[in-house]
Amino acid sequence: MTSPAVAGQSQGTLADQAYRAISDRLVTLQIRPGEPVNDERIAAELGFGRTPVREALKRLEHERLIIAYPRRGTFATEVQIADLGHISEVRQRLEPLAAALAAQRAGEGERGELSRLLAQLAKATDRGLADVTDGGTDLIRLDMSVHRAIYAATRNPYLEDTMIRYDNLATRIWCLFIDRLPSLAGHVHEHGPLLRAIIDRDADKAEALAAGHVEGFETAIRGVI
Repeated sequence: MTSPAVAGQSQGTLADQAYRAISDRLVTLQIRPGEPVNDERIAAELGFGRTPVREALKRLEHERLIIAYPRRGTFATEVQIADLGHISEVRQRLEPLAAALAAQRAGEGERGELSRLLAQLAKATDRGLADVTDGGTDLIRLDMSVHRAIYAATRNPYLEDTMIRYDNLATRIWCLFIDRLPSLAGHVHEHGPLLRAIIDRDADKAEALAAGHVEGFETAIRGVI
């Protein structure tokens, strides 16, 4: 969405910030499926004006994280199990593509960020950060950061936007079943070899590892539903 000219660049930046903050709450289920989403209350909680929050909510509605009903209000979308198959069909095709492109195209800055995340994964393992007392929120956010860094490294903004959208939907499903799933830490730390393959420019290996990760995600979810 393009911000009005009168708003200037700062308004667009505020809308992006609001989008990231609200998206994080929706994906990690701080706002539960079916809960109302009140723009005035969220604006006050986040310290934003209502205009950037409303812009963010329009974007989140397009991404199927919220739904607006006339005269009823706006709500976090319910999670439908049937969505898992639809989301996985897309991710099974595009996650391996994104990983391979990242391995081929990532520049020094992007490889530096991927290396930083790889070190962060190793540090989390050393500290024993498994399914920790915060419900695994830190590991979930680390998982999301890894995915977003890989998508950015593809240098394809259309693919990046698409992958963020589907990763958000997939992560939301994971969070819904997190108490019944196998080790969250094991799922997140699978990214270590994937990051190393991308950093080493091994596109074939990165592609295969990404495909296996998506397949493992769907298998784990279907194992508990």
